[in-house]
Amino acid sequence: MKKHIAVVMGGTTSEHSISIKSGTVVMRHLPEDLFEATAVVLSDDGWLANYNNQHIRINQDTFTFNYEGKVRGFDAVFNAVHGAPGENGELQQLLEKLQIPFTGCSAEVARLTYNKYETLEFLKPRGVHMAAHLFIQKGTDWNTKKIVDKLGLPCFVKANRAGSSFGVVKVHRLEEMHDAIATAMKEDDEVLIEQFLAGTEVSIGVIEYNGAVLVLPPTEIITETDFFDYTAKYEGKSKEITPARLNKKQLENLRVAAKKVFVSLEARGFSRSDFIFQGDKPYFLELNSIPGLTEQSLLPQQARKAGISLTDLFTDMLHSCIKNNTFDS
Repeated sequence: MKKHIAVVMGGTTSEHSISIKSGTVVMRHLPEDLFEATAVVLSDDGWLANYNNQHIRINQDTFTFNYEGKVRGFDAVFNAVHGAPGENGELQQLLEKLQIPFTGCSAEVARLTYNKYETLEFLKPRGVHMAAHLFIQKGTDWNTKKIVDKLGLPCFVKANRAGSSFGVVKVHRLEEMHDAIATAMKEDDEVLIEQFLAGTEVSIGVIEYNGAVLVLPPTEIITETDFFDYTAKYEGKSKEITPARLNKKQLENLRVAAKKVFVSLEARGFSRSDFIFQGDKPYFLELNSIPGLTEQSLLPQQARKAGISLTDLFTDMLHSCIKNNTFDS
């Protein structure tokens, strides 16, 4: 019998439209002989299921909807939400409470990995190389000169809990720092500021596939813009080379680091991590627990290079989350 799957997309952040594209790709690649897939779009105005060409409001307490007098639920959820509430643990917490299996990491892990600063601090004692950084919050005192004295210029100012490079500014001069922090704080009231590292930038996916953790071929990022920002990611202003042009030592170090990050954080399903090389050492930047799945996204490119179709990957993820359902234990 077919499993009824909710493919959840959208969300309440600036990444809403990108998530819709990711969710649409998932819908397109789920085999109809195995799954009855329903798109569920989350927004500030509510959660709507697109069922039989009707937009029906989801009951957010039970994650069900009413169709022709019958309450319909889901056997599992494919989480394709970038940003809140699908990447920060809120959706996962609800699904855990309702004992509905879902793809991706747990609520606890999602809360951690959505927070760039806390992720860095978690990984620091575990032997993962990273740039010098500091953390500030809205309403607290901070001094731009002291920041620059510690991290140097240029440096990156990032919204601490955001994705797709929203709220990220590369600061070249001291007098730019205040406006950069203000820009980041439009996305989040917490800001991460990182030392700039010059080197080869790569992104690498790690997936759970056929019961094993598999590191995918990495992608080298070459941007036409000042850094890998929204324009570079989604408007064709970057060159992406998969597999990345790395020497044997760099590739081995990267594979080890990427798997260590995935396993240490207890990620699940799939993730994509960004690194920058200093010599042969990869320096960790951040992890995306729900990586982009658009036609331009990196993880689909990497999966194809590894000989894994998105249909096979998504099917395996759903079967795995249903099979490994531990709610009854």
